[in-house]
Amino acid sequence: MDVEKVFQKVENYLVYTLLFILPFTVLSISSNPFTVTKLAILTFFLLLIIILKAVRTILTGKLAFASSAYDLPVFIVALSYILSTILRTPNKMEAILLPGTTTAIVGGALLFYFINQLKDKGLASKILAYSAGVYALFSIMAYTGLLNSIPQLPAFIKAKSFNPEGGYLPSAIFLLTCLPLTISAVLSDKDLKMKIASAFASFIVLAGLILSIYQIFPGKPFSPLFPNIKTSWEIAIDSLKKSPLLGVGPGNYMTAFNRYRPISYNSTNIWAIKYSTAGNFYFTLFTETGLIGLTAILLLIFSFYKDAKRQLKEHKLVNWGFAAAAPIVSFAALVVILLFFPATVFISMLIFILLALSAKSHTGSINLNIPKIKENADQPSFSRVLAIAVSVPVMGLAIYAGYMGFKIVKGEFYYKAALESLITNDASGTYNNLRSAITTNPRVDRYRATSSRIYLILADATARKKDLTDADRTTITQLIQASINEAKANVALNPLRAQNWEVLGRAYQSIIPLANGADNFAQQAYAQAVILDPTNPQTRIALGGIYYAAKNYDTSARIFEYAVASKPDLPNSHFNLAYAYQQQGKIDNAIQQMSLVLGIVNPGSKDYEVAQTALTDFQSKKKITATASSENLIPPAAPTPAIQPKVELPEGSEPPAAPITETPTPTPTPAT
Repeated sequence: MDVEKVFQKVENYLVYTLLFILPFTVLSISSNPFTVTKLAILTFFLLLIIILKAVRTILTGKLAFASSAYDLPVFIVALSYILSTILRTPNKMEAILLPGTTTAIVGGALLFYFINQLKDKGLASKILAYSAGVYALFSIMAYTGLLNSIPQLPAFIKAKSFNPEGGYLPSAIFLLTCLPLTISAVLSDKDLKMKIASAFASFIVLAGLILSIYQIFPGKPFSPLFPNIKTSWEIAIDSLKKSPLLGVGPGNYMTAFNRYRPISYNSTNIWAIKYSTAGNFYFTLFTETGLIGLTAILLLIFSFYKDAKRQLKEHKLVNWGFAAAAPIVSFAALVVILLFFPATVFISMLIFILLALSAKSHTGSINLNIPKIKENADQPSFSRVLAIAVSVPVMGLAIYAGYMGFKIVKGEFYYKAALESLITNDASGTYNNLRSAITTNPRVDRYRATSSRIYLILADATARKKDLTDADRTTITQLIQASINEAKANVALNPLRAQNWEVLGRAYQSIIPLANGADNFAQQAYAQAVILDPTNPQTRIALGGIYYAAKNYDTSARIFEYAVASKPDLPNSHFNLAYAYQQQGKIDNAIQQMSLVLGIVNPGSKDYEVAQTALTDFQSKKKITATASSENLIPPAAPTPAIQPKVELPEGSEPPAAPITETPTPTPTPAT
């Protein structure tokens, strides 16, 4: 049997298998079973195909390939993501794992090249169409409660809203773009049984599409909410002023969102949501990869337009038939849809899959055999040194990538186990699994932030003992130091991410009752978070509360004023400012702010009662000695020391050096 044909057949089967299982497979291997599963499956199959191709090249001495008009644009898109990740993304693990943008794009590009090698792309289109049918069937079974009746399934799969993409919007995008492929399968199948199977798949896909679209109608619980075009555009433009060529880096959109979103965003109903993507795919790409990435994707779309136009003109759609033109229709539909919606990891892969199915390929090969010249030889002989020199490094790189990928997935598995142990109040299991996750993959910020919080919980539990021994105080100090170290490590992974500084600030804030000097460190951490997220009123409220607790009422009032100016309709800003004014002796200003609170909160609510009581107290000029609890309105207050005397923070507990010392965008004008 021809070795080359055997290897080629195995490689083709691997591509077909990947196309079939990738859309609908979810595995409970991570706290995010949707994204991580698809990235893991894609990586595993691609690396296996690469290794097989390398072995085939060594055995045959030939490098077989197929080319298309899209090869160069696809390569430039992938290269732009790689360069931007290396040079711009602070924490590379975000680009690789979650949100995993670079892995999706580069993996999708490799998959494009492998699909291009297939001689029967019609079969590949049918396989993707059938996969869409299985995908839709899972969604329908979940919605009707059939999956809930299978006790062996994980809880997230048994949920009524389950679908293999984790959301109805990406589900609708996938099924809509695959619908032409299912119709194509019906039209092209000659066998009656296969035609019936394709028709059934088309019906299921259409039903799943209707269900998904229905669930994302405005007013429905799963209706998607994203930043509008104006907000996304302003973030992109301000980001490119800092790095016009390569953007802020793949997986780093949230950092740009924090720093550059306009203050008008606070007037929307989604003001409290932090987004890791723009309102559409292209603005996300523009922000993350800059002008190089935008140019690459525009070149790809232009190349598709020219090639598709040529194909349609040559074949004439009437003669060619819809079946052959379906991949072109699907890819064109996806390009248009992404003008209005963002792309998930799988939808990013789908771009390259549909592009490959619509491409017209031309096969070729490169002979790597080096002829050996021997005297009196009847048959010429060849050396495969060049084939080995080309293939072995590729195999080594693939094996190393596989090893690193295994470690990444292993870390996710430990982290998931830690969260499960936390839910069951298994302190030992939570601690051990978290330590294993961090040891396995120390560059994931989620592991660090969670670990910091767990140490604080343990320190607080120890501090609540009635009679503290010297050993207990030592334990508290060690736990506090461990919590701070993890929070600082979290900051080090991405020092430009406001949320990472908030984690550190909360760590210091939580130990104010336990340790001397923690309040100063908390102020420094939250101040940096404010600089990196200047229009966020919540961060300013937290920072102002720390100054208030330290009885620095002048500074706290100024910070609360900025919080009020950034979002005038947020009652908690006015509520905290009223208390700061009251402590300054500005009773009239305090009364004015508390009156504004009453005009914002709902009459008859618990918050309204709390604000009304405070206003009455202010009006009577009585000194407030106790503050009633509320649902949302939280007055600033000094924490009661948990232990006396407080422990001393060890050397090195201070926050890391701030990467930015001044606000990058103008802060709102404070109220007067």
